[in-house]
Amino acid sequence: MERYSDETVIVTGGLRGIGAEIAKRLYSAGASVAIIDMADEENAPEAIENMHLTSEGGNVCRYYKCNVADFEQTKRTVTQIAKDMPKVTMLVNNAGITRDGLVMMMSEQQFDDVISVNLKGAFNMIKHCSRQFIKNKCGRIVNISSVSGLSGNAGQANYSASKAGLVGLTKTVAREFAAKNITCNAIAPGFIATDMTKDISAENNPLAAQIPLGRPGEPADIAQAAEFLLSASYITGVVLRVDGGLGM
Repeated sequence: MERYSDETVIVTGGLRGIGAEIAKRLYSAGASVAIIDMADEENAPEAIENMHLTSEGGNVCRYYKCNVADFEQTKRTVTQIAKDMPKVTMLVNNAGITRDGLVMMMSEQQFDDVISVNLKGAFNMIKHCSRQFIKNKCGRIVNISSVSGLSGNAGQANYSASKAGLVGLTKTVAREFAAKNITCNAIAPGFIATDMTKDISAENNPLAAQIPLGRPGEPADIAQAAEFLLSASYITGVVLRVDGGLGM
């Protein structure tokens, strides 16, 4: 029997990069997948097709356009997912944006936009999914943080603050919901080769040059860690670095 049959995982920011890889991995393990992103609905089917997701095993994949920074919109979307899909037991908060700049040059809007999506978006999703988790007597939450949230990164005050905030949110949620069989953990990726970092040369990036394993990570490395944490029933409140040893 497939590990996650009759269960649904919600993956925010799930149409590309790390989110898409997590969606594919959980789908292959038998979970139904609800992908939340901001792409127009007419473009989503092609993106999902390119992820090579089929329903031969009985599980399904559906797309929901939603701005995770919008409290009411996320509430409506989670309610709809619960109606459309098998029982919702897993959530991966992966949606994230960057608006880089030095603090002296960063606008208020740049700061607010990143906090709203990266941090408030995770809060919105956890809050609205928690009712489903309690109803189903099981919940597994994975928040995608970053090494930037653990050590800071010049030019990313907004991004680093949002990812550090995710660490605090993770630990608080883990404490609040532990008695309900709901776990909450975070992954702190290092330098990962995605669309977000495609314009940064690994050869010329000082961060990449410090990676002991000698290479940038791949989305599959994060997806492997996410599946592990989603399947673990006795791990909660943990921040797992997946950074090739960068944070040693």
